[in-house]
Amino acid sequence: MMDYVALLQKTADAVAQQAETSEFPVVPIDLIWQQITSLGILEALTFISFGAICLFYGWRVFKLLVVMSFALLGLFLGAMVSERLIGPDSQLVGGLVGLVLLAILSVPLMRWAVSILGAVAGGVLTAGIWYACGWTEQYIWAGALVGVVAGGMISFIIFKIAVMLFSSLGGSALVVTGVLALLYLYPQTSEKVEELVFTHRWFLPVLLIVPTGIGLILQHKFVKGSSEWDI
Repeated sequence: MMDYVALLQKTADAVAQQAETSEFPVVPIDLIWQQITSLGILEALTFISFGAICLFYGWRVFKLLVVMSFALLGLFLGAMVSERLIGPDSQLVGGLVGLVLLAILSVPLMRWAVSILGAVAGGVLTAGIWYACGWTEQYIWAGALVGVVAGGMISFIIFKIAVMLFSSLGGSALVVTGVLALLYLYPQTSEKVEELVFTHRWFLPVLLIVPTGIGLILQHKFVKGSSEWDI
C-alpha cells in the first residue's frame, strides 16, 4: 500500500514539474470558454435537453452513454495515432477505425467501461474542488489522481454508483455548457458571465458539482423505485 501511495506521489510530482515548464496553463479556461461561446442557440438548447436526460435518467440509458463515450474516445485516439504514424491525411480513416473499435469493445466490456468512466468522473470532481479552493494549479493532477483512485474503487465495488456518477457528471457538464452559451448570447448577461468565469475560480466548478450532486440524489431515488433496471 505504501509503495502504491509513493508511486502516486512521484507521478503527481512529475506531472506538476512538467506543467510548470509548459507554456500552456494547466486548466485551459480560455479554451473552455472559447468552446462554450462558439455554440449557437440551437446547439445550446440541444446540450441542455440531452444533458437533462443524462442528469436525471442516465441510469436508464447508461449503456448508450457508455458506447457513445468510448466511440468519441476512439475517434480522438484513432485520429491522433494515425496522424503520428502515417500522416495528417490519415486522420479521418484512423478516427473512424478507432471509433468503431472502441464502440464495439465497450459492449462486452460494459462493466469495465462503466468503472473507467466512474474513475474519470471522480478525477474530474476532485480536480474541480482543488481548482475551486484556489490551491496550486500545477498540482491539480494530485487532486485528480485521488478522485480517480477513489472513483475507480467505488465503481468496482458498487456498480450502480459508477453509473449514476458518470451520467450525472456528463449531464451536468452538458447543461452548464448550454446555459452558459445561452447567457453569453444576450448582451445583458454576457459580460457578467464572462467576468465570473475568469475572475472567480470557484464559479465553473460549483456550476458543475452542484447539478451533479442533485443528479446523484434524484437518480438514487429513481433507481430505488424501479424494479426494471438491468445492469
